[in-house]
Amino acid sequence: MSSDQSHLSQEDASPMKPNGNTPDLLGPLLPATTSSLDALQTTDQRKVLNIVDSLRQCGIDDVIPLPQLVVCGDQSSGKSSVLEAITEIPFPRRENLCTRFATEIVLRCSPKSSIATKIIPDKARPAKEKKRLAEFKLFITNFDELPDLIDRATKAMGIGDTSDGTTLRAFAKDVLSIQISGPHRPQLTLVDLPGLIHSENQSQSRDDVILVSELVERYIAESRTIILPIISAKNDYANQIIINHVRSVDPDGSRTLGIITKPDDLPPGSESEKSFVSLARNEEKVVTFKLGWHVLKNRAFKEREYTFGQRNRSEAGFFSKGVWAELPPDNVGVESLRTRLSDLLFEHIKRELPDLRTELNRKLAETTKELQRLGTQRSTVGEQRQYLVKLSMSFYDITKSGLYGHYDAGYFADKEDFENAVEQFRARRLRAMVQHMNKQFAGRLRQYGHKYIFEGISVLDSDEGSVVPASTYSGDAFDESETSSILPRRPTVLGRREALDWVERNLVQTRGQELAGNFNPLLIRELFWEQSEKWEDIAQKHAEDISKLCTNFVSDLLQELCPQDVYARLSSSNIDDALKQRLKLSQAELKNITADRNLYPMTYNHYYTMTIQKLRSQRAEEKLAECVTQATYQTKYYTSSIAKSFVPVTVDRINIEKLKKLCSEKITLNMDDHSCSDALDCLYAYYKVALKTFIDNVLMQVIERHLTNNLEEIFFPPYCVSMRQFLEGRKKVLENGSNVFNGVLRNKNVILWDIALLLDWV
Repeated sequence: MSSDQSHLSQEDASPMKPNGNTPDLLGPLLPATTSSLDALQTTDQRKVLNIVDSLRQCGIDDVIPLPQLVVCGDQSSGKSSVLEAITEIPFPRRENLCTRFATEIVLRCSPKSSIATKIIPDKARPAKEKKRLAEFKLFITNFDELPDLIDRATKAMGIGDTSDGTTLRAFAKDVLSIQISGPHRPQLTLVDLPGLIHSENQSQSRDDVILVSELVERYIAESRTIILPIISAKNDYANQIIINHVRSVDPDGSRTLGIITKPDDLPPGSESEKSFVSLARNEEKVVTFKLGWHVLKNRAFKEREYTFGQRNRSEAGFFSKGVWAELPPDNVGVESLRTRLSDLLFEHIKRELPDLRTELNRKLAETTKELQRLGTQRSTVGEQRQYLVKLSMSFYDITKSGLYGHYDAGYFADKEDFENAVEQFRARRLRAMVQHMNKQFAGRLRQYGHKYIFEGISVLDSDEGSVVPASTYSGDAFDESETSSILPRRPTVLGRREALDWVERNLVQTRGQELAGNFNPLLIRELFWEQSEKWEDIAQKHAEDISKLCTNFVSDLLQELCPQDVYARLSSSNIDDALKQRLKLSQAELKNITADRNLYPMTYNHYYTMTIQKLRSQRAEEKLAECVTQATYQTKYYTSSIAKSFVPVTVDRINIEKLKKLCSEKITLNMDDHSCSDALDCLYAYYKVALKTFIDNVLMQVIERHLTNNLEEIFFPPYCVSMRQFLEGRKKVLENGSNVFNGVLRNKNVILWDIALLLDWV
């Protein structure tokens, strides 16, 4: 020990901050901690925590969450200082420095002192990045090296600025794990989380605000986590957003111990001081935790060079004066906080270990079952490929049968409730459901695809499924529920005069050099655009529904054919991407089809001219019938019978001159009305032809070509070399964890048997 430290006591010998004189942790004379750190755990508590530590060393925390302490709060609330005071680990301090990622502090009691670090990559990172970060493993021998280590980890995660000034991400979901071992260290794991951000600024974007919020939520939501929310007295606690996060995951406060920091910044005797004293007493109804509150005094700026012992004495002096002296001694100061945490952690772990043991055994049984479902071991790439080829062939045969409507296989044995299947977009008899949904699509488009329905134009061939008559859309006959999720409104019913007025408004805007009484051919295009404006939305919804049906069919079939873990790996590989690509291509195809609607109307279907002739013939017949009725009169005459008696006879006669006059009066003299009437007939005839074509094109070119065709070929076996190794590795981890529990019961030595009695396992 250097001469300038030789006069320090055991407590004074551990500096709060690396300052160049920090002793080597591996040195035999290292006074690693103050004596007050021993209060963190009693002998019994250390025994129980040894179980958790043994489970953690087995790697169980990758499968099952283990009990831990999580320090969280708003930015600049003093989180790192609290963590530092509890663990007596000197974290680096710099101005404007904030926690950029979760830091896991693993303390272990070991005869040999060491500091090992590693990065636990975020699971959402690409495989290459995860591999690179997982290789980040460093050993340091002195806390002086901790700042440099954290800087290197920060750069490895892609946080901060590059050498050329390019700004990288501000935060990461990766975890820096620092394992500190030593003879005076307790068995404990704590996590320091980035501070919650109130609003975006120049250095912290909106995405950063969301990322940090999600990260905090993920940690504190674990039921085995004890939450230590840090509330700074420099800011009204009602404005600190950590409160809302904690209450959302732990509404009754059963696993939350609030910690108030920076009480020395409150003006003595002020209302804000009284408010925080009330909060510390757990008297604020809005923020009440069953575990209560604790108050700590962080170092002031002038105390930044204090050792741990000096820091603790300064804190004790502060809480011996003023209103803070009125608080229970157990609720203030870091030494009483350690005792409080030790009792809390001990009871929490005692409650959790039985459930942890049950969950471990359940997952072990599930993993074993999954391995059994894999069948014989496939240790080589060739064996794994053979398994996947066999799996893909089964998938191919069943999917092809489902698409072609051959339901002989056992997979199709059970008939389904079509109404329920349509609502859930899943069915085993795939072709039958596709046909059913296609028919529904065609029916919806015929009934609700047009903007207007015209009175006076009746359905001439309703057996062919043309546009329904106007009466369908009036009163109770209209089923609003049928279209409420697809169309914003029902088709509007227009009377004959209203329909002609609508056509005339468009006629005026499309006039060219045509003679009076005629219309510009472009008029039909504009009328058709408006009349068919709903087609794309209805077709888009149908394509999405069929895509959901196919996706669910593939998912259900794969889950039926292979174990859950294999299914998860297959679905997360190229299969999901292929299904999404099929939907994307179908949407692009639909765009091309609907784009044709904007072209100049064109058809060589004789049905178009036949419909126009029928409409005009029908209207001429109606007019003639009306004129004949008006020109008809009756005459009577008598005829003689065999009995030579006279019999009266009534005869209808037509006044030809009157009939001619009435017919001439029916001639439309208004040239615009004549043009509009002809245009309306042309629109109606063209709409019917185009509707049939559109339905066929959507079903063939969108649904069949891109969504259902060759669906059986979507699964090609990838190179999944580590499938069995993954399950066997997990099984080994779980078995090791189970052995930890079983060892407590099997070995009746003093320590282990005491633990079993302590946890009521015997």
